[in-house]
Amino acid sequence: MTATTRREIVQLLAGAPIFTAVDRNTIDALADLAVSRSWTAGAVLFNRGDDGSYLLALTEGRVRLSVSSAQGRELVLRHVGPGEVVGEFALIDGLPRSADATAVEASKGIIIQRAGFLRLAEARPSLGMALARHLCALLRSTNYQMESVVLYDLRMRVARFILLALRELHGEDIPPQTALRLGYSQTEFAAILGASRPKVNQVLQTLISDGVLQRDGDILICLRDRLERLLDDHDLKSD
Repeated sequence: MTATTRREIVQLLAGAPIFTAVDRNTIDALADLAVSRSWTAGAVLFNRGDDGSYLLALTEGRVRLSVSSAQGRELVLRHVGPGEVVGEFALIDGLPRSADATAVEASKGIIIQRAGFLRLAEARPSLGMALARHLCALLRSTNYQMESVVLYDLRMRVARFILLALRELHGEDIPPQTALRLGYSQTEFAAILGASRPKVNQVLQTLISDGVLQRDGDILICLRDRLERLLDDHDLKSD
């Protein structure tokens, strides 16, 4: 993989959700702190319990965040792709990592050390507010996912996950019909939902048969109104 140029670093930081409200001068100052890194497929970026001393932003590839039990069972928390960040908690508390991070495929990105970030944040308060807004959004997303896993059956978990992915792409203005490439293998998707691969595939086929989704290879064509109606009808029946 080629080295990350300064222009790519600036574009990455300016486009990352965590820094979208930050002015260009501050983005340039952040870029001065960035150091390029790359990882081969399967490489461990950090383990749960490691020192949390930097933020990572991806330019290429995909990283899996997960936690494992002493018995070897793994819970996949989320996947991170180009333009997204990993390890943002470390910028605030500097505490040990709360999850394992593994490169699912060959990946490239930049790291920003906590010490440099804190010095810059002291001089530019907009950075602290941007980080706070990002963490609030991340907490809301995590709560939504945990609610889905604990309170809903698998069919509703799949539907809610797809709707959340669409909202992350489009905000609340989701097109009536829109394509969604999950970016996960079927096994990884099932692990995120806390179910087996055959059961998740069965649910997807049911949603396709019901006209909620269509499939074009590895792309899901999502019909927004039918997806939202499915969730609304489920919630009404539960009341």
